Amino acid sequence: MYRFLLTPRWWGINIFVLLAIPVCIFMGSWQLSRFEDRVQDHKTASEQTKVNETAAPEPLASVLPVDQKTSGKRTTATGHYGKQLLVPNRDLDERSGFYVVTLLKVEGTGKALPVVRGWMPGKASAAKAPAAPKGEVTVVGALQASESATSNGVTASGGLPSGQVGVISAASLVNLVPYEVYDGWVTLDKADSGMTAVPATAPEGSGLDLKAFQNLGYTGEWFVFAGFVVFMWFRLVRREAEALRDAELGITEPVPSAETGASV
Repeated sequence: MYRFLLTPRWWGINIFVLLAIPVCIFMGSWQLSRFEDRVQDHKTASEQTKVNETAAPEPLASVLPVDQKTSGKRTTATGHYGKQLLVPNRDLDERSGFYVVTLLKVEGTGKALPVVRGWMPGKASAAKAPAAPKGEVTVVGALQASESATSNGVTASGGLPSGQVGVISAASLVNLVPYEVYDGWVTLDKADSGMTAVPATAPEGSGLDLKAFQNLGYTGEWFVFAGFVVFMWFRLVRREAEALRDAELGITEPVPSAETGASV
């Protein structure tokens, strides 16, 4: 009864099934490995964050450029504070407020380092933000990568008043100050008086974000596809076998043969 499986039409179906199943399993396994990699990255980043919190601060030059390994490391730099800017619409402890960012002109470099001196609740107001200390200062804090429009907590709203900036990055600050800006920023371990310290965040791409769970979802989809291919193959085989059996019993019209086109 199952000789029809050897016909040219069924050879094509069988080959497709034999190729589709391992492809689906391979793609599902690959997506699962991507999810596991992201879980491991998240675990590593969490462990590194704990290490960074207690590690001795390193000179700024030794932790640049900022990458996944150096992001979050405690660093120190000495210089004089310059221009101060506010970053509105930043939440902390489920309260809305703003960051106070002051450019530190690092001694002997001719470049400025954005330093988040702290967070304050309410709407961004230059009158509320404490002035930066005068004279030479040494800052100690966690190094962070430059933000982008897609970074966590960033609201890409345009038309901000003078003295405010939406994104903490060299690209957004370089046109606001008359000196070069480091590609990265520092959040102080201890905020200046009247402000709350902004906690360091894990580097982008190292957490269990939406992309990680998309990988997990794709894993399930590929394995479902593999099961669906097997299910449909058995369903088609059963339907054709039943049609041939009914034709032999005279219940239905004879089914044309895939080989000769003649009735069977």
